[in-house]
Amino acid sequence: MTVPESSASGTADSAGPAGSALPVGTTGDERPTHPAGPVTPSGSTGPAVSGGPVRLDGPWTHRDVAANGARFHIAELGDGPLVLLLHGFPQFWWTWRHQLTALADAGYRAVAMDLRGVGGSDRTPRGYDPANLALDVTGVIRSLGEPDAALVGHDLGGYLAWTAAVMRPKLVRRLAVSSMPHPRRWRSAMLSDFAQSRAGSAVWGFQRPWLPERQLVADDGALVGRLIQEWAGPGADDFLDEEAVAVYRRAMCVPSTAHCSIEPYRWMVRSMGRPDGIQFNRRMKRPVRVPTLHLHGSLDPAVRTRSSAGSGEYVEAPYRWRLFDGLGHFPHEEDPVAFSTELINWLKDPEPDR
Repeated sequence: MTVPESSASGTADSAGPAGSALPVGTTGDERPTHPAGPVTPSGSTGPAVSGGPVRLDGPWTHRDVAANGARFHIAELGDGPLVLLLHGFPQFWWTWRHQLTALADAGYRAVAMDLRGVGGSDRTPRGYDPANLALDVTGVIRSLGEPDAALVGHDLGGYLAWTAAVMRPKLVRRLAVSSMPHPRRWRSAMLSDFAQSRAGSAVWGFQRPWLPERQLVADDGALVGRLIQEWAGPGADDFLDEEAVAVYRRAMCVPSTAHCSIEPYRWMVRSMGRPDGIQFNRRMKRPVRVPTLHLHGSLDPAVRTRSSAGSGEYVEAPYRWRLFDGLGHFPHEEDPVAFSTELINWLKDPEPDR
């Protein structure tokens, strides 16, 4: 599925301070749909009620935490060393439902957060550049009262995990990335590899103002379902059941989510020739100095294996590459047992360079 392409437009893709938060479900002109509520001793801000399109019931606990000038929804389960899970597009925290239980059973404190502008987290008018989004992630680690975390990121969440490991290395204990190259590799592949540029056609299509947002929410989020289906591997029937896809479609239709979901991709493209983008690319030359696990589906049609495979050159620490045969862009959902097993074994391995 190709989102129509167009030239960039100067909407709210700019980097800079996050600005004031828009309460979930508002666009700035509306009254908040629920009160923010007081800050509780646990660090949450406002009610974190189960139910609705994003706070889905399960063995986990929902709550909100304040970080980097905004409020973030998290789902957490288990006790032990913190593992923070970062979702990608077009999904939200629920994509990690299988790993939440697996990690908790393995003795970890598993936390899946909604990124800025998505799920139950605040929609803000700006702040969707990767540097600021990475500060959201590290701010959540601090707000959870932990000295550090193992970051696990998929797709855009992986891009932010790479970024956080470079910007705040003391807060990242280990790094696991799925279906996303190092940011410098991503930039290079999108500009110089025609096959990757074509595979990432949706990213180019997101540069058109307003139309992509309308496409994502049209027909109750039908495009979200088509993108997931097209990006998944051929054997992902269980993952692609109608009920699971409907969850993602409903979450995308929460007001302002579609716009906020694609703003990071607008920044990633539009900033390529701007000073802020050039500075970010130079900043990402700093090597990652924590043990890194890089996971990828061999049949990923959105991010080619060749684009991701060279990311180890930016890691000056034990680096492990694992390719899941026959899986597509969502290995953690297409084969959650294999993915969770690989991740947990690596987290527990005292010699991750093997």
